[in-house]
Order: sequence, then structure tokens, then C-alpha cells
Amino acid sequence: MSVERISTGVSGLDEVLDGGLIPGRNVLVRGSPGSGKTIFGLHFLSAGIDAEETALYINMGEPQAYVEETADAFGLNTEQIQFHNLSPTQEQFSERNSYSVFESAEVEQPDFIEDLRDEVDKIQPDRVLLDPITEFRYLTTDERQFRSGVLGLLDYLKEVGATVMLTSQAGGSITDDDIQFLVDAVISLDVTPESRAVNVSKFRGSSFRRGNHSYDITDDGLTVWPTLVPGEHEREVESGTLSSGVAELDELLHGGLDQGTVTILSGPTGVGKTTTGLQFLIQAALEGKQSILFQFEEAEWTIRKRADAIGLPLQDALDSGQLSIVGIDPEEYTVGEFEDLVREAVTDGTEVVMIDGSQGFQENLRGLDNTTGALLRIGRFLRAAGVSTILVNEVHNITGDFHATEERTSNLADNIMFLRHVEYRGKVRKVIGTLKMRTSDFERSLRELEITADGIRVGEPLPQLRGILTGTPEWNDTDTASKHDVDNDEQT
Repeated sequence: MSVERISTGVSGLDEVLDGGLIPGRNVLVRGSPGSGKTIFGLHFLSAGIDAEETALYINMGEPQAYVEETADAFGLNTEQIQFHNLSPTQEQFSERNSYSVFESAEVEQPDFIEDLRDEVDKIQPDRVLLDPITEFRYLTTDERQFRSGVLGLLDYLKEVGATVMLTSQAGGSITDDDIQFLVDAVISLDVTPESRAVNVSKFRGSSFRRGNHSYDITDDGLTVWPTLVPGEHEREVESGTLSSGVAELDELLHGGLDQGTVTILSGPTGVGKTTTGLQFLIQAALEGKQSILFQFEEAEWTIRKRADAIGLPLQDALDSGQLSIVGIDPEEYTVGEFEDLVREAVTDGTEVVMIDGSQGFQENLRGLDNTTGALLRIGRFLRAAGVSTILVNEVHNITGDFHATEERTSNLADNIMFLRHVEYRGKVRKVIGTLKMRTSDFERSLRELEITADGIRVGEPLPQLRGILTGTPEWNDTDTASKHDVDNDEQT
């Protein structure tokens, strides 16, 4: 039996809460100053107004005029919100040389509680925001009275059927553990210099998505980007292969890459990883498959220039509408925002995704506590959605010890293709090989890779080249050099 839900009003958060808040319950939103608690509460009340509900704001912090200005700045509807102000006024501070808003005699009187009850009885609100509930402490004489007062108020609001949101300022010497114990749900807004994350630690009567979910405060207010869940867009993968359009390269893969698999293109800088990946991506687009390149390393104009220089029909693929390039400035994006772009691409029917620059992704994308975990999560999400995925991974060593990948992501890959520099007769050559294909057989030979003005060329197998995987590549027999080498030597 499904539980009735109401929206928080915060974009993306209802998904984290398995559909939204439960009517008639209460929730604590906690965080440090500047984390967005008041904006969160205004979203909550504004969503109620949009749903033709009555809303009451019990203000214990900022003056009402400031709150209304804040709401207007984010386009939130406050015209029909009823305000009940318990915040200190300028006159109160001028009249008292004290941090207490109320005199001790006033504190002992329950007038403000009765006043609140009268306001609730008059308005009969569907939604109530108490912002911040921690200021309630200054209206009571001790912790026991504070706890009793909060519990009594919450019980009363529950009796009238109101859904209640409380905010608390947490951190440092301030604690709200007692309030967390009293409420039905707890949502924390955690802020670091690099990122913001929302975390649900408690939600009575409901499931929810655990862990940290990126959020930010934009011109539209608070936005949450739920962490990707592999399998949430699961779909059946049609059998078939992803061709490169280069016959010899497809031979290396016994026909191409199986659809719906994750492929890692691994190699040092300048070896042709991006170009090889583009070859697959462009071919897929020209065959009618919706494809997208997420570019972390280069500007789009440099990719276009490179493709034009080697004869790749990138512009034709872009003009067809089947290929799009999305440039990602890692320092401007959180991991949650990027995951949302990936989710949107899958929802729009994208069949092939290439992520160029896994190193840039992991080193610079904001909000990454576990860089490897984030990349693994995205890869598994795309695989479950049946999307053919190409990850470009740069290894640090140009020569020397062989590493399939640098970020311990080999277990994610269904296929691993490696590109390496080798030295032969005083010249630097490129070779390409396949290390792993989980769903099909593949050629175990190495082949020479050339990037020419006419595109990618892949040569015949090179049985004489050995030692790539040991880190010391060498030609076993110089007399068995390829005809290509002999011809080049004769020309020189």
C-alpha cells in the first residue's frame, strides 16, 4: 500500500525521499549558517501555496521583511503565507543590554505558547515552518522546559493535521540531538568549501535514498541532484556491435564492441585515445545511434579542428543531429550535476556515451568524496541502461611499467583496449591491442596504429613486437620488420 506524499518544493529532493514528505508528519532541516535552511523552508511553504494549501511561517530568526525579500529573489510565492513573528526587533535590542529577547518573568509565562495555539486555531494551516526551532531555547528557562515545549507544540500541530518543518542551526557548540529524537524525519545540509550535500538520516514510515546527494543554491533557489542508482533506468539491450568504421580495428575486436558494454581506452598522452574513441562515436552517430561526448579535457573547437585535420566526419555527425558534444568545466560542476546530465541523456534515448578525461573528472569535479566510486557508479548506471560507454583513461607512464588504468576502474570495464608508444629504429610508433572483452572473443595480437591526414589506419598484426605488458617493449627480430618499415627506410 503506497503512502500519500506531498512535495517538499525542492527540485530533486522528492526523489531522494521516495516521493516526498508524508502529510501530517514533521521534519527537521539542519545545517550551518548559510547552508540554505530558510530557503528550503520557503520552498516547502511555497509548494503548499501552489497546491492550494494554507501555510504558516513561525519566524524566530530574521525579520519578516528580510524573509520576503529572500523569497522574492528566488521567485518563491509568499503572498498567501501567514507570518507569525517571534524574532527579536530592533527596539527589543535597544531596550535591553542583554542577549535574551525576553525577560525572565516573561519566559516563565506560557503566553507565547498560547499565542501560537491561537494563531494555529485561527489559520488551520496545512503546512507550518518553524525557523529556526533552536531559537525556541531562549523562550524557555531550561533544557527540560525546552524539550517539553517543543514536544507539546509538535503534538498539537499533529492533532490539527499540519505537516511541520523545523530548521535548526547545527555545528560547533550548538547541538540539536534532542530535537532529532523528537521528529519524524531529519534532513542535513552539509557545506564544505568545495561542495554542498544533502543527507537524509531518518524518515519514519518511509524508505529513502541514503548517502550524500549534491545540492546547490542557484537563481531558482535550492536544487538537489540525487545520486545515480544503477538500474533505475534499466532496459533490455539489443544484440549487435558498435563498429569503428575501420575494418582492421574491428578485426582486432572480432567485429566491434558489443552494444551496452563499457569500454576503457587506456594509454599515455598523445597516443590517440580520444581520436580512437571519436572514431567509434562518429560511426555510431552516422549509423543513426544517438550519441554524446562529455569532454573534460579539451574545448569543442579543438576537437573539431583535430577531426577536420585527420578527415574524421565529425561535422557530418553533428549536422545529422545524432551526435552532441557537451563541454564540462570540472571546477564549475559538482559530481551530482554531472550525474544529472548523464541521467538526462539516458532519459532522452542516448545509445552511446563517451567520457573523455576520466582523470579530469576525478581530479577536478567538485563534491567528490570517493572519486573512483563516482566513476564506477556512472559506468554501472550506463551499463544497466543498455548504453554503450567509452571511457578515455590516461596512464602516466609513456614507457615502463604497464598499467591497464590509473584509477583502479578495470573491474568496471567489459572491454579494455590499450594504446602505447613504442620505439623502433629511432622512431616513435603507436600500437593498439585488446586486453579484455568480457562478452566475446578478440584478437590477441598487437597492431600498429597510425593517425594520418586520411584518418585512422590500423596495420597487420605485429608478432615480432613483444614486451608491452612487461613494460619493456622490443622487436624480437629486426629482419622480420613490416613491409611498411622497409618501404619507409628505403625512402629515407
